[in-house]
Amino acid sequence: MTGSDPKADLHRYLQTAREALLWKLDGLSEYDMRRPLTPTGTNLLGLVKHVAGVELGYFGDTFGRPFAEPIPWIEDDAELGSDMWATADESREEIVGLYHRAWAHSDATIEALTLDAIGRVAWWPEDRSEVTLHRILIHVIAETNRHAGHADIVRELIDGAVGLRKDGENMAPGDQASWESYRERLESVAREADRS
Repeated sequence: MTGSDPKADLHRYLQTAREALLWKLDGLSEYDMRRPLTPTGTNLLGLVKHVAGVELGYFGDTFGRPFAEPIPWIEDDAELGSDMWATADESREEIVGLYHRAWAHSDATIEALTLDAIGRVAWWPEDRSEVTLHRILIHVIAETNRHAGHADIVRELIDGAVGLRKDGENMAPGDQASWESYRERLESVAREADRS
């Protein structure tokens, strides 16, 4: 039986989710990264911007380890939803750079504290605002994976690129024709079920 390091395991899952989210930007134009492709405006660069703020809040403020840089879109007077899209003046490099700095800040918190270290999430209801690093790691892993899933769908809508990793090795094998055939089959089944 191999030994287990729960904090290292959780950290590895967080890093995998971070990398999955970021690769969705690779090779895209400024326009495609910012395109709102859902009725609620979901876009790739906005997802990265949002998750950077998530990490800074949960691994920073929650444990009394605030980030040194001001982040205008997470201030109390910020426009609602301003963390979910990048302005024309906010470059890809700026947002991705911030996300990398957020990782470093978060990783320092994860490294410095034990899983049972206590923090307080000021924006959660008082009856559940006291948390442990363990709980926050799980929460941020879930949040990051949720948004990486959003990014996977948005990226597929842009140019068909899918999967957890660039190489797509976690996807079922198939070329464009086989995926089109598969989708047509599912559409046919959906229509048939609707008639039943």
